[in-house]
Amino acid sequence: MKRLLPLSFVAVLAGGLSPIPAQAETAILAGGCFWCVESDLEKLPAVREVVSGYAGGTTQNPTYRNYEHGGHREVVKVDFDESKLSYGDLVAIFLRTVDVTDPGGQFCDRGHAYTTAIYPLDGTQAEQAKAEIEKAGKVLGGKVVTPVEAPAVFWPAEDYHQNYYKSDVRTLTRFGYVSRADAYHGYRKGCGRDARVKAVWGKEAYKGLPKAGS
Repeated sequence: MKRLLPLSFVAVLAGGLSPIPAQAETAILAGGCFWCVESDLEKLPAVREVVSGYAGGTTQNPTYRNYEHGGHREVVKVDFDESKLSYGDLVAIFLRTVDVTDPGGQFCDRGHAYTTAIYPLDGTQAEQAKAEIEKAGKVLGGKVVTPVEAPAVFWPAEDYHQNYYKSDVRTLTRFGYVSRADAYHGYRKGCGRDARVKAVWGKEAYKGLPKAGS
């Protein structure tokens, strides 16, 4: 389980989807550690913003301390320009950043909170997500366990989680007193995330994954 943070927490305000500007779309995706999904998808030129958060559970106002108990997953909300990238193509890219064959979590993070899922906002998104999952299964020659769930409320995570992967704020972690960015990179490499994705997907793996040794 990724627990690199000091024992200080910021209160979360009740979340919800922000107004969507013209030529923009929103996707809610669960791919294990939300720091990692945020990092991967923010590299896409068509993506305007990625926000880490929680979704899919029954509790209101989940926090990092209790979201797992309410049945939530770690997710990201992605706002992107649909004139440059379709929802289906975004889902296809997302699937190639995770291990879609693992029903028990992602990489070293285990449990429901870290499992993959797609939360469509409407029927059109649901159809496109299912189509991309079917294509992924054919590419891999096996079952993709990533579910397409019912629409869910998105709850933004605490402020310190946002842009964690590139923050220069220093904090005490298992890697010592280092920047959050350094802690993130140490965690990601130690968790074996990229090595596993490349093992699952081969040449189909998302090209924006960190190179070996980085």
